[in-house]
Amino acid sequence: MDTFRVWVRPSDYEFVVCVDGMENAHWLIDQLGHSFVFRSAQPIYQELSSTLCSFQVPCNAQLPFIKFKKLLTAMPRVTLLCLQP
Repeated sequence: MDTFRVWVRPSDYEFVVCVDGMENAHWLIDQLGHSFVFRSAQPIYQELSSTLCSFQVPCNAQLPFIKFKKLLTAMPRVTLLCLQP
């Protein structure tokens, strides 16, 4: 089981999630969908000439940023790094 890097930061009404690799981004979205009711409203964006992909997860009262980070760190394949807002 290969690990991959994930960066996350809170934004106004969403969490911005950056993932190292498109396949990993799809895997992470699938795992998040099993953890809580979530479907990305926007498509995954991949940076040109890079393996980094990003997507947004809507914020809500049931999932504050601290709980979202704990959810990510509990995933054995994820190495979580936090971005500054």
